[in-house]
Amino acid sequence: MAEHRIIMHIDMNAFFASVEQQSNPALQGKPVAVIGAAKRTIITTCSYEARAFGVKTGMNSWEARQKCPELIFVVGNNKKYSYTSKQIIAIMREYTPLVEVFSIDEAFLDVTGSLSLFGSAEAIAGMIKERIRDRFGLTCSVGIAPNKLLAKLASDMQKPDGLTVIAPDQVARVMERLPIQQLCGIGAKTHQQLAGFGIRTCGELARFPVHILKKKFGVTGERLHYMGLGVDDAPVVPEEEAEEVKSVGHSTTLDTDLCQRSEILAVLLQLSEMVGRRARKYRVTGKTVTLTVRYPDFTTFSRQVSRSAPTNNSDEIYRDAVQILDQLELAQPVRLLGVRITNLTHQAEQLPLFESERKKALVASAMDNVNNKFGDFSVTFGTLLGKECGAKVISPAWKPEGVRNVDAD
Repeated sequence: MAEHRIIMHIDMNAFFASVEQQSNPALQGKPVAVIGAAKRTIITTCSYEARAFGVKTGMNSWEARQKCPELIFVVGNNKKYSYTSKQIIAIMREYTPLVEVFSIDEAFLDVTGSLSLFGSAEAIAGMIKERIRDRFGLTCSVGIAPNKLLAKLASDMQKPDGLTVIAPDQVARVMERLPIQQLCGIGAKTHQQLAGFGIRTCGELARFPVHILKKKFGVTGERLHYMGLGVDDAPVVPEEEAEEVKSVGHSTTLDTDLCQRSEILAVLLQLSEMVGRRARKYRVTGKTVTLTVRYPDFTTFSRQVSRSAPTNNSDEIYRDAVQILDQLELAQPVRLLGVRITNLTHQAEQLPLFESERKKALVASAMDNVNNKFGDFSVTFGTLLGKECGAKVISPAWKPEGVRNVDAD
């Protein structure tokens, strides 16, 4: 048994774009950007050939085209990515049961207990990389380290198709001059705040007085101190042992900016149905409904309302979202809309007590059964017939299991 944990982080390289290139040989070796189905959307991911021109995830299609006139746009196929992700995760689980799916294209593995079966961690990584390449034609970058923080850091060091090991006796040297923004968990705001203290490297962060960090960041201050040292005690948590999900939501970037209330309401109804259907599938209800709005200048804000009783009924979620909307004075047209339920509780198996509530539940269940069998919105509200609310491409942060599994075409 190893004296310390051996954690592996596996990150698929340009996952969506690479899947598209393997599906269509004509795209191989060419600059490819995966986008949503909407007329106006952002780059979900792009191939390394496109990245060489400066195309980046999150860039809008017009800007990306300016960077790379030869860029090929491909509309994302969520089911294809979901299927491939699940197959790759199944391969990982053949080497250890301790697999934590971090997103659709990356996962943590604790292989500490697998060494007696497969040899070294490097050997396990090599076998997984080879099997993924042989079966799917895809590459991945792997980081191996004593903890999750360092394993993720290591996987970013050699891309694409890299394999990097940070051994325990190398941690202090690696961390000393490492820029703090390269650590997962230190975003732009925290980076700016730490820079205000003159902290730019992990070595400086580790030596900075902890009491000042705690005064500035609260309990997170101590966590930042340990991050600077390269210390992370968080375990690899398989899906079945993970914490309960805290929210169920969906957002969409619209084809065109919307001003008319009737058009906004149609989008809210579709989003509410998507949220309600997923919540019903996983038998959770939410007591808080949140509406998110983004303007064309990317100003984004959220407002919420608390309910007297939790719900997963699409119509009730919709009515609450409309209530929030009617309290707003929209200063600009709307570019993006999102609906989310939070403060979740697990729903009992029994039908509601009152007849009116039972009827709602049975109607919703009937609609869900049809849509599960024949596809999203095969049965829907009359006001939504013939309408699409915008891009339905999954985010790379989406997870292919559980309540975060948005099954959108």
